[in-house]
Amino acid sequence: SSAGAGARVDFLLKKEQIVVEVKKTRPSLKAKELGEQLIVDRARYEKHPDCKTLVCFVYDPECRIGNPVGIERDLEDHGGPLKVRVIIAPKN
Repeated sequence: SSAGAGARVDFLLKKEQIVVEVKKTRPSLKAKELGEQLIVDRARYEKHPDCKTLVCFVYDPECRIGNPVGIERDLEDHGGPLKVRVIIAPKN
């Protein structure tokens, strides 16, 4: 449970200790909301016993994210113990 809501792991590679979180942009999920959700996900997975690496894949077919490379860098560069990799595709 996170912030009062139930949470599920999209994909867990238990042996490798990798969690893959998958998202798709939509009119109500643009850059700001996406960043907020991924920050919450990152904090949740830092506490997950089977997660040492978090891979976030964001499918953005309508190119709603104006600066995908900037968001990828910001979310990956957090200084915590969890390795984070963010991939937003396609790039506009």
